[in-house]
Amino acid sequence: MTATDNRTATDPPGSASTTLYSYDLAPTKKEGRRWGAYNVFTLWANDVHSLGNYAFAIGLFALGLSVWGILLAFVLASVLLFLLLTLSGYMGHKTGVPFPVMSRIAFGTKGARIPAAVRGIVAIAWFGIQTYLASAVLNALLVAMFPRLQVLETSSALGLSTLGWITFLALWAIQVLIVSYGMHVIRKYMAIAAPTTLITMCALAIWMFVRAGGSISISTSQPLTGGAMWLQILQGAALWVVIYGTFVLNFCDFTRSAKSRKSIIGGNLIGIPVNMLFFAGIVVVLSGAQFKLDGRVITSPTDIVQTIPNLILLASASIALIILTIAVNLMANFVAPIYVLVNLFPQKLNFRRAGLVSAAIGLVILPWNLYDNPVVVNYFLGGLGALLGPIFGVIMADYWLLRKARVNVPDLYTDNPDGEYHYRNGYNPKAVWAFVPAAAISVIVALVPVFEVVAGFSWFVGAILGAAIYAVIGDRKPEFRDVDGEAIAVAAE
Repeated sequence: MTATDNRTATDPPGSASTTLYSYDLAPTKKEGRRWGAYNVFTLWANDVHSLGNYAFAIGLFALGLSVWGILLAFVLASVLLFLLLTLSGYMGHKTGVPFPVMSRIAFGTKGARIPAAVRGIVAIAWFGIQTYLASAVLNALLVAMFPRLQVLETSSALGLSTLGWITFLALWAIQVLIVSYGMHVIRKYMAIAAPTTLITMCALAIWMFVRAGGSISISTSQPLTGGAMWLQILQGAALWVVIYGTFVLNFCDFTRSAKSRKSIIGGNLIGIPVNMLFFAGIVVVLSGAQFKLDGRVITSPTDIVQTIPNLILLASASIALIILTIAVNLMANFVAPIYVLVNLFPQKLNFRRAGLVSAAIGLVILPWNLYDNPVVVNYFLGGLGALLGPIFGVIMADYWLLRKARVNVPDLYTDNPDGEYHYRNGYNPKAVWAFVPAAAISVIVALVPVFEVVAGFSWFVGAILGAAIYAVIGDRKPEFRDVDGEAIAVAAE
């Protein structure tokens, strides 16, 4: 029994390899799928409103985009994301398998560890960073409520204050506890966190609008115009998609439990275009109202929350931001590395144990030091992020263009040389040949200063190149059988 579900998994079929199959990696049974449209919507209701996303969106205002420019950027981004995430989500619903197993279709049963590892490393780093950001909000709240605690900010160890350690470890432990109960508890947590987040952020925007006298500044004192404005709009839309470059890869980790395609479409439709425009509206109100009040461009909602004069309202807003950040972390940065680790060590790790290992790594890397080091964030995490586009391109081209969505699910779990996805000793050299040049160009565009003007489009450059190269050199196999995963599925959620 594992944390994924409270029912015992069936034994793997005779054709499955113990190095490729485990309860948590097996495809979900149709009767075990409980994610409806509302659950898919709560993914976006939480994730879109993360503190990092607010900082990014408010930054567009600081760069000179007007209110209308910001709204247009998010319209373009939401349309692109809706298409990409629906394509990715359908794959999860069709096969019922998590991302590390899905990657085997294109990269091979062993080669799939490459894209899974890239996704996992990025996720673990951001898990630690997001936990640190949430702990900073909790620090400010505790000091406001109990001023004597400020003395704990004067001493530090390994770059973090004593109070910082206390709050970080507390939030870290809460997330580990939630994950230890599996995906069904994560689903329930997000269902509660989503309305809390939406109501809080809406109330904060209304409060700021009233404070500003019922109007806001449409732009900064030096707004962008002409070609510079349109370039920034396109860059903003592209970078918003890049932020979700990780999620479009492992969206199948969640949609494998979706009840139907309608659940994915409905949840994505409300959660992405509608919810993102709601998010954009809050952003322009918060930033425009603050700029009208004192000519200051804020960097995140925490700047506003900390100015709330009423302690009860301050506590409510701060707790809502913490609940939000935990929700974002669970779905975007915790689930992915868990499945990566289970995929690497299926005989030793289950969902719960892999969660503990992921959390431990997220702690020992001292994420506050990563966050405070622009070189690490921009070059290490930025470089890894640029690799996600080519991975997505190769997988999408393989699944949709070459295989026409036909997958032999049982062969995803066999190391038999005659298996569909064994390729050459478990690696598909053609997927690697498509990935390497696309990844190299994507990283160069993202990190080399001479390409700074188009750096925001690096994910698209990599994805398009990876898909195009693989579509040309990959093998078309129309004889592939459309095998139902129920043959080796388990009753997992």
